Amino acid sequence: MRVVVFGAGAVGSFLGARLARGGHAVLLIGRPDHVASIEKDGLRLEGLTEGVFRVPARPALAESDRPDLLLLCVKSPDLEAAAREIGAKLRPPGPLVALGNGLGIERRLIGSLAAAGWESPERWIVRGINSYGVTLVGPGRIRHAGDGEILLPETAPPVPSEILGTVERVLRDGGLSVRRVAGFDRELWRKALVNASINPITADQGLENGALAQEPWRGQAERLLREAQAAAASEGFVFSDEEADRELWKVVRATARNRSSMLQDLDRGRRTEIEAISGEILGAGARHGLDLPNTRRAIERIRRREAQGPDRPKRPGPLPPGA
Repeated sequence: MRVVVFGAGAVGSFLGARLARGGHAVLLIGRPDHVASIEKDGLRLEGLTEGVFRVPARPALAESDRPDLLLLCVKSPDLEAAAREIGAKLRPPGPLVALGNGLGIERRLIGSLAAAGWESPERWIVRGINSYGVTLVGPGRIRHAGDGEILLPETAPPVPSEILGTVERVLRDGGLSVRRVAGFDRELWRKALVNASINPITADQGLENGALAQEPWRGQAERLLREAQAAAASEGFVFSDEEADRELWKVVRATARNRSSMLQDLDRGRRTEIEAISGEILGAGARHGLDLPNTRRAIERIRRREAQGPDRPKRPGPLPPGA
């Protein structure tokens, strides 16, 4: 199949390489420096997946592109701009698989594609959840640091069942672990709980994920987790402390050597997904009268880090509780 990966950063490049190895005709759409390196030397994967992949890459879509499947892997701040470009240059049929982090992604994507001229975009959008730990080491280089899986909904009306089946088959062709789940909205919240507990601390402190197993970061992560649980419960998705703790520390162990996507964004002077993750959680809490002080402070710290840019001063040490 013809597969376009729009937003070929760490996750998108990793998935594109794996699908190309599985026999699909893959085109990567990414940032100019990354694309130039891939065109010159190929896409190099290291770590748990090794090899140099000769995958076509370009910095922008062309109207002549007619993918059978589009993987959308852009970060949340770039979602609307990506939808405008896709809507202007491509038309269905062909599933669009949205794999970005955060809550509210599907709603924003449907609205933006509809505004760009797509009719009934909700019939083509498949929301997915990625937990593979990958890092963009530099232009053309990706480190596969932690194994994971891709979750897809068991059913997603009004998306036809054959589209979901096609997406699952193509991803499996790349040797990826894919699981279809009922109650997919609850799984989105499960991922948000983990991201809201890991990403702000690792980004603010410049830590690999595995550092959160030690104090004082462990306690900070757990306080963020409890607030995220409260917000999820207020929206009808209840997670016990045991379930939430098990999920958080499972991910921390599996991605111990990984640098979170939020930390990678700060290192490159880019906007993070803090609003789509912690911001959505804070908003849910506000709708139900919940005060989430640790989440609010985490958002404020990451906003300050974004404003400082990639040359921001490094933290001299761990933050005290409530800092």
